Amino acid sequence: MTQNGTFTVPAIIDNKDVYFDVSFSVRSPVTGSRLHDSTSASVADALTAVESAQKAFQSWKKTKPTARRDIFLKAAKIVEKRGDELGKYMMDETAASEFWGSGFNVPLAVDMLKDVAGRIPSVQGSVPIPGAEGKSAMVWKEPYGVILGIAPWNAPYILGFRAIVFAIAAGNTVILKSSETSPPASGQSALIEDPRVKKINFTGSTQVGKVIGELAGRNLKPVLLELGGKAPAIVWEDADLPSAAQACAMGAFLYAGQICMSTERIIVHKNIAEAFEREFVAAAKGGWSGVQDLISEAGVEKNKLLIKDAVSKGASILHGELEAVEDTNTKMKPIGVKGVREGMDLYKTESFGPTVSFIVVDTEEEALRIANDTEYGLSAAVFTEDLRRGLRFAKEIESGAVHINGMSVHDESGLPHGGVKQSGYGRFGSMGMDELVRTKTVTYKD
Repeated sequence: MTQNGTFTVPAIIDNKDVYFDVSFSVRSPVTGSRLHDSTSASVADALTAVESAQKAFQSWKKTKPTARRDIFLKAAKIVEKRGDELGKYMMDETAASEFWGSGFNVPLAVDMLKDVAGRIPSVQGSVPIPGAEGKSAMVWKEPYGVILGIAPWNAPYILGFRAIVFAIAAGNTVILKSSETSPPASGQSALIEDPRVKKINFTGSTQVGKVIGELAGRNLKPVLLELGGKAPAIVWEDADLPSAAQACAMGAFLYAGQICMSTERIIVHKNIAEAFEREFVAAAKGGWSGVQDLISEAGVEKNKLLIKDAVSKGASILHGELEAVEDTNTKMKPIGVKGVREGMDLYKTESFGPTVSFIVVDTEEEALRIANDTEYGLSAAVFTEDLRRGLRFAKEIESGAVHINGMSVHDESGLPHGGVKQSGYGRFGSMGMDELVRTKTVTYKD
């Protein structure tokens, strides 16, 4: 719908475009210019969506797996065909690069649709043998019902699709709510508390995840949470340094570090620390020295304060310029900080920006202690030519995923994805179907 020459993005309820009484402007984080408007839901509007999803569940849960599969495959074709267009929306609204938007997010969303389509028939129960004579039993896997999916702004196609496709594939219906940083919908608490909503999945900050988990707990509802991270990358003395440097630079600075799996701490063996730092600077200058656009001024301010605190306590700048002045307050060049240690805010605080810390160690025990000295545990990386050492590190690092000789930013639908500690619980990805069905035991006389 166009009003006064401006397009308004609708909500979709009952397969229809719906425009609520209130709308707001969607602006470019780069220029501040108005891109379009978006309709904004009230609590009553959000509950209307719940009612619609509940009605749809009664028929959707009865659809055959092959019918769902065909719908998913058709959706994949549509997204693939409109990939450039969809990528452009993400670039405009979230300041994403072409690579991060149409080059990565959209293709991965297509792969997810195809992968999940193939997994739909895998949701199966079992026929155990009970102990009593003359009795038989079956274990069924049933959809929950209405699922609330809450997705963030930084990877809207990957994480937005992930919030809904596994649930729909398993026979549930879903209400998708966006981040408050992107076009919002109010009534989050009302949705969580509504008895018709049976489970919640949330991807976002640990702070908000705790609020959602607490509210869901008071209503005895299960939650799937993927939250913040402070990913370590351990670079050992036998590592392929140019390769490790490229992976660490990309892992730290891709999308301005605004990824929950971004490399935030590089833990380097002392014997190759200087050599690796040179390789890292070369890798960073080769592709990660230019100014990057963040989603807001707050992100830039947070990162600069963290760096200033570290420098005031003895750290130094390895790569980048702390005092560089850009043409807008949402821009910042990547920065690497060496000499980071305990007592500096940067040591433990998730920067969620283009900032990475360097910490030099002497032993495996020290490397593991520092890697695990964080409240987070989502992703990690290890660089070594000794697979046994790599697996030894992987076993001891407290993280939902460890990537040996690969960057910490890695997610695909064919693998389980989720965290430990303050990074959340439950798994998306290949285990996502099991997360979104519940078990029912049926016994009967022969």
